[in-house]
Amino acid sequence: VEGQAGEAPAIARVLTIGAGLLAAEQTGGAQFCLDATVDYAKQRVQFGRVIGSFQAYKHMLADMMVLIEASRSAALYAAAAIDEDGNELAEACHVAQSWAADCYRRCSGDAIQLHGGIGFTWEHHAHLYFKRARATSAWLGTPEQHREALAKIILQENA
Repeated sequence: VEGQAGEAPAIARVLTIGAGLLAAEQTGGAQFCLDATVDYAKQRVQFGRVIGSFQAYKHMLADMMVLIEASRSAALYAAAAIDEDGNELAEACHVAQSWAADCYRRCSGDAIQLHGGIGFTWEHHAHLYFKRARATSAWLGTPEQHREALAKIILQENA
């Protein structure tokens, strides 16, 4: 593929593939946040009940699970597109990265909130995932930049 002056299509392709692969790592981090929070919800007792039995807590866990499943689907599709090396590669990687970065940031923040006071202390690992989610959301382009790149692809296809 030949690019225009000042462009490096090979580098852009590698960065796009990297973004798709990073989406898989972010999805895994979000899944760990959910798993750790579910384990905590089964152990922590408040008002004579485990906190996982409270409706508001269950709703937040369910929201996390829905986000993660959508992120996993996008990351798996990106991995398949990378493997096939076809026309859908860039589109799949941009979708996966924009979704997974937002998912990881949201789930890591929710994990801290659902862990209560222990969630933001140095003794607990939740803050490490929160920081990792914030850092990786800017690697290889922000979610907004990936959505913009996806919009350009869609506009080119419809032109």
